[in-house]
Amino acid sequence: MRLSGLQKEVLALYRHCLRESRKKPEATRAHFEKFARAEFARSLNLDKRDFGAIEYLLRKGKRQLDAYSSPGIKDVR
Repeated sequence: MRLSGLQKEVLALYRHCLRESRKKPEATRAHFEKFARAEFARSLNLDKRDFGAIEYLLRKGKRQLDAYSSPGIKDVR
């Protein structure tokens, strides 16, 4: 199965989120992973052809990742 460019971007963002969670304290790492999974799962039923919504969610996700990957953030709830 070949993935579209947008699908590849979504998967890359997901992987990047999980990689960033490994940089967090071990006690709170699971919270970051659970948060990332929940955010992506919330949009699972989105129509693949709704490019505007997907691009918006990608931008939003990248902004959230930038915010949560700062060293000052130790936990997410």
